[in-house]
Amino acid sequence: MTRTLFCFGLGYVAERLAQRLMEEGWRVAGTCRTPEKQAALRGRGIEAHLFDIGRPLEAAGAALAGVTHILASIPPKEGTDPVLGAHDTDLRAMQGLEWVGYLSTTGVYGEKDGGWVDEASPLNPSTPNGKARVAAEAQWRAAGLPLHIFRLSGIYGPGRSAIEQVRAGTARRIVKPGQVFNRIHADDIGTVLKASMARPDPGAIYNLADDEPASSADVVAHAAQLLGVAPPPEIPVEQADLSPMGQAFYSENKRVSNQRLKSDLGVALAYPTYREGLAAIMRERPA
Repeated sequence: MTRTLFCFGLGYVAERLAQRLMEEGWRVAGTCRTPEKQAALRGRGIEAHLFDIGRPLEAAGAALAGVTHILASIPPKEGTDPVLGAHDTDLRAMQGLEWVGYLSTTGVYGEKDGGWVDEASPLNPSTPNGKARVAAEAQWRAAGLPLHIFRLSGIYGPGRSAIEQVRAGTARRIVKPGQVFNRIHADDIGTVLKASMARPDPGAIYNLADDEPASSADVVAHAAQLLGVAPPPEIPVEQADLSPMGQAFYSENKRVSNQRLKSDLGVALAYPTYREGLAAIMRERPA
């Protein structure tokens, strides 16, 4: 039987995963919000369906027929998960569903004053986004599906990294002493998801982070070094005039352990630190 992945939310991570799976013979379908993107995805061989808040899948039963794996990456809205809000009954009725993955965030752990967290750490979110994700995780666990939760750190990759920000002149080197962030390359996310699909363990939770939490200022400085340009000046966080989202970002300081994805799934990260990840982006970028 052909393995079929249905992605609720064909965004940056899901699209890169879809390409890898299709090269291995998978059928891939999923959702997007606009007819323009739907046409583009269909042109690449992905069976794209329109879906958004207030716009459920048309003929959901037919769209989900034959699906063996589901990946959900759409963030919660107004206190509920959009996928479950629209299609909880449809998902529960599916036959032959082997694996469901929900992409959450390490923001569910909250502020840890630079301390380490793992999958067993208590959830104590301090931001609205983190609180919404805790609620969404609970909704997915209650759905009675073969669920796997993936708590993602900051996602970067080609087209979405400090390399592009420095080149565009938009990078800022904001400094908050002692502050570190966790990050994960988009292709390492795909590797973890593929490993989980090959070794299903319903109920499992995995943190996705690389091996080296680091300050965003250090990452920007390294990107500038790779590009052979001067780094932007340091800006103390108090003078950065951050948006509410930026303030929330800098309000939490923690180090995220990735040991479970290595021990349970046998994953070796292609980009164990931002240095390998940015170097690869440099090699891949257009001249």
